Amino acid sequence: MHVFGLTGGIGSGKSTIASRFRARGLPVIDSDTLARAVLAPGSVGLAALVEELGPWVLQADGTLDRAAVARLVFADSTARARVEAITHPRIRQLREAQLLALKRGGEPLVCNEVPLLVEVGLTNVLRPLVVVSASEDHQLARASARDGASLEAVRARIAAQLPLREKVALADHVIDNDGELCATLARADEVLAAICRTFEIDPERYPRP
Repeated sequence: MHVFGLTGGIGSGKSTIASRFRARGLPVIDSDTLARAVLAPGSVGLAALVEELGPWVLQADGTLDRAAVARLVFADSTARARVEAITHPRIRQLREAQLLALKRGGEPLVCNEVPLLVEVGLTNVLRPLVVVSASEDHQLARASARDGASLEAVRARIAAQLPLREKVALADHVIDNDGELCATLARADEVLAAICRTFEIDPERYPRP
């Protein structure tokens, strides 16, 4: 089974591409979803985070205050490292379990969507590497609309990530998401076909919706 990587920057449109791949029947493991799972209410991960940072990370209903934690980790690299020390090992464990299940199910190809793929050193592990690119104006507009965050907050999150141009330079395939949606999806289809050819997988296994 082959696993390739999908990444980009905040608001670049990674989820749009992942949704396209899923619609075509390709399994996609979303590391953000895994991160939410390891910090779910009642989880060992959430308890560890509360112990590390304090009860302020919880909302009144006992769930994680994701917005507050996001503000902290994007502004404080030391705090980010403390959070990652708790979450990353647990995310890896869940990921490996999902990959094993897919392998046992006979899947030949899997996409792993990882927002900070390059930053956490997975560039040489998840190949080919697909990077979704977008202008900073589009990133700001999309992320602000999606998260209800101010433009200043989104700029801070962009600044905390590796510049998108550096991720593009490392990519095997780039999907430009500055144009019309139909063009973006068509490019995603081209990339999937190319990856299938790389591993001698019939692209027809993943029909267009």
